[in-house]
Amino acid sequence: MNNPYHALLQNHQPPPEHQAFHLLLAGLDTVECAYFLAPGPACSLDFERLTLEKETLRQKKSRDPKLINLGDIEFMLQPYGSSSGYPFVISNQDFTIAFGEYNTPAFFVKFRSFALWHQSASALHQSFLNWAQSLGFFQLRPESLSRVDFTFDYALSEINFDENHFVSQSKKDNRFRKDQQIQTLQFGKGDVVLRVYDKRAEIEEQSHKTWFQDLWNTESEKVWRIEWQVRKEILKRFSIRSFKDLQDGTGDILRYLANEHDSLKMPTTDSNRARWPLHPLWQDLIQQIGRFNAQGVYRSIDPQMMLDERLTRIAISMYGYLKRIAAIDCVQKGKEMISYEDAIKRIARKMELIHDPLTWETDVEKRINQIRLGQW
Repeated sequence: MNNPYHALLQNHQPPPEHQAFHLLLAGLDTVECAYFLAPGPACSLDFERLTLEKETLRQKKSRDPKLINLGDIEFMLQPYGSSSGYPFVISNQDFTIAFGEYNTPAFFVKFRSFALWHQSASALHQSFLNWAQSLGFFQLRPESLSRVDFTFDYALSEINFDENHFVSQSKKDNRFRKDQQIQTLQFGKGDVVLRVYDKRAEIEEQSHKTWFQDLWNTESEKVWRIEWQVRKEILKRFSIRSFKDLQDGTGDILRYLANEHDSLKMPTTDSNRARWPLHPLWQDLIQQIGRFNAQGVYRSIDPQMMLDERLTRIAISMYGYLKRIAAIDCVQKGKEMISYEDAIKRIARKMELIHDPLTWETDVEKRINQIRLGQW
């Protein structure tokens, strides 16, 4: 398990007849990453030409992309920008790249599923950087991962669970059925989403990724995927920002997801679902996760995030006091209402009266040391 980017776990041996489940494949199905790049003096990416090409497509009212060559690699230039504000979107079999001359970060890359399973995320990451460098870009600071989908594909002899067998920290869940049969169970919305679903049905009805058949190498009719979609805030909690962090810390975040955030249980008469025993499928999943690289990180504490959260709490408190100040001013002066700006001016005048320049630096320095040493 030295490389958590490529088909992390494959077992091409068919499951014994008596075995209810069998892990076929594990890996990353989606990776999204922001790249902070800047053009060097010899940058060969012609933004004016790209703007003209895109505008020509738009004028033709064409929905079809145009084949272009950038840095000796072929891409399809889309006639639209991204929903997040990037003016250009290009794609090929490996990447979908959104970028702009004046955007920060300059590039946002989605690594495509086929490439992730047939190459590796680390190789694709390096391939993108090599391409950008060939165009004359250099990296200002390390990349920032914004989404990673961790997946485990199991051959199942039967589906003996439903949404009521799961215990999850997520407050929202959904169930999707077809012909009275469960096809998808989903828990959560936002930073962590767990999906447990019939992957064969999903391929037939939606994604058409029939190439998974070769990776699975099984005749089993039931192949179900356990998939966690994890976004930036949760990745940051486990210090996973770069591809190197992902390689080192995959096991840490997966242990948290499978042990604390979500679990599949076997119901008993106990009214406390948390005390139900783990389903054998989930026991096997946890055992497989134990083979992933880990740093032993239970939670990663980001000092900047902590300070931002503290600052937000202080601002909320101050905003509440500001409303009281506005109310006092209205009562004192017989006004119906004063503005937010006037309330700030009122308290600023009061603070000027109590401000002591002689003690300001000493008291601020004292609080700096308290924060630095965690005494706050």
